[in-house]
Amino acid sequence: MTTSRLTLLLAVLWAGLSSVFLLPRQLGFQPVGITPELPKMVGGWYGNDVEVSEKERVVLGADTGTEFSRKSYHNGVGYEMIVTVVLSGEDMNRAIHRPERCMPAQGYTIIDKRAMPVALPERGLLRVTRLENVRTAVVPTAAAIDGGTTQTLYNLTYYWFVGHTDTTDSHIWRTFLDMKDRLIHGYNQRWAYITVAAPLPAGVEKNPAAEHTVDGWVQDFIKQLVPKIHKDSVQLERAG
Repeated sequence: MTTSRLTLLLAVLWAGLSSVFLLPRQLGFQPVGITPELPKMVGGWYGNDVEVSEKERVVLGADTGTEFSRKSYHNGVGYEMIVTVVLSGEDMNRAIHRPERCMPAQGYTIIDKRAMPVALPERGLLRVTRLENVRTAVVPTAAAIDGGTTQTLYNLTYYWFVGHTDTTDSHIWRTFLDMKDRLIHGYNQRWAYITVAAPLPAGVEKNPAAEHTVDGWVQDFIKQLVPKIHKDSVQLERAG
């Protein structure tokens, strides 16, 4: 009995994975649902362009890594957020991917992951994924001779995906929608992947209020960013 069930499960899994090879090789792109260029100002935050490394472009592939936008935003009290927008290409094997793949490669350990609804006035609910990450790093000190001190650094990263009409906080659901569009409709939504990353103050593990404050800043930033870069074609869930 167990062997029969296992055989059936493997057959279903094989059929599902094999369907990838049925996807058309040449597809028309639907217009992207965002404005890729990040704005100079978002509320009280001022943005400066940040160079994208060649390594990142290579990892993302030729048709993905060339369409990349990143800015460092600062507010009036010296705090910083890094915002990145990446547009996918046609190659599903080298398309955009989630931070859960990138963060460990940068030395971070993801210690918390949760889905977060962000309510945008008069637009609806934007569902995002929130990650809390931690890593240890050597921070230079005034006395350079000692090489610096080892500190525990925390980071919050919010991300979501935007297609021509759809948004999602799930990489799995984005992949499903992408395959459905290619198989049934014969087009590619051309997804954008947006991240907002914010460092947490030193010693935040002893001061939860500081994390709450940064969370509030990030969510408020997202509320002001979305109307500037999302096009009218993109639909959000109705609040309430």
